[in-house]
Parts: sequence; C-alpha cells; structure tokens
Amino acid sequence: MSPPDTVDQREPYRVLLVCMGNICRSPMAEIVLRRKLADRGLDSQAVVDSAGTGRWHVGNPADPRTEDALAARGYPTSHTARQFVAEWFGERDLVVALDTSNRRDLLRLMPEEPRASLCLLGEFDEARVSVEVADPYYGDADDFDAVLDHIERCCEGLADFIQAQVSTDRSRQ
Repeated sequence: MSPPDTVDQREPYRVLLVCMGNICRSPMAEIVLRRKLADRGLDSQAVVDSAGTGRWHVGNPADPRTEDALAARGYPTSHTARQFVAEWFGERDLVVALDTSNRRDLLRLMPEEPRASLCLLGEFDEARVSVEVADPYYGDADDFDAVLDHIERCCEGLADFIQAQVSTDRSRQ
C-alpha cells in the first residue's frame, strides 16, 4: 500500500517506523526523521517513534554500529528497542516498514479498517535506489553508513510528505 494522497489529520501527525529488531534501521530512521521535521519547524506537529516486528532485542539500546554511524553525523543516539503492537495501527497515521519482509509481517497484524496507512520508507527515496532499506546487522561500519545514507534520502521525502499532510490539515481548519 502506498502512502495516501490525503489523510484524515489528527494533531499531532503520528508516524511509526518498523524494522525487524528495532536496533539498526528503524532507530536510525526515527532519529533522522525527527531531525528533518525539527529543521522544518514541525517537531511539535508530528510524533515519530519506532519498533521492531521481532522481540529479540526488546529493552536493549541500539546496535553500537548504529550509534556510531548516527553520532558521526551529529545525531543523538539514545534508544530502547521495543516490539510492534497491532493496536498501534489505531493510534498512528502512518506505519512505515523498512523492507517488504517487515511490511508482510505488518500486513498480517493489520486490522480490517486501520487508522494508519502502511507503506515502505523506500517509496520516499527520490533517487529510487531501492524500496528496500538493506539490513546492515550482519555487515560492518561501512554497511551502516550506506544504510544511513539511504535513510537520510528517504526521510527527506517522508518529511516532505508529512509537511504536506500537516499543511493540508491547517488549511482546512
């Protein structure tokens, strides 16, 4: 499912980014998207968080390589992993999977009439490198940097989308 053209906006706009373990990609995307929204002055109008489809790392901090990649670019690194809960489809406007495998897992949990739309983060990459954000877990520091490059591009497009949603809602009020 692609991002919707319009959203029944509620304040604040709520976005949840989801990968497998919530220690590599989705924390990166959460932190990057928060920064991009703050840079646009939208941090009070959008809430961003993340989770994993699996429970292996619940309660753990982000992978040290994730923290290193983020810190090298000046991003904060505080994070605690958690597992996605199906009820969150009713509490978010947009659930964003980092790859098609996680999207399939989320589709199995999605209720018939969710509040949230479900899409892939890679759909927001204007360079269209891939809709899949590669999992760097079994890689090295270079792999984490490459994934962060991809996430930064995707989050730029996602921030554009959120800004349009928030602006559309304001113009209706």
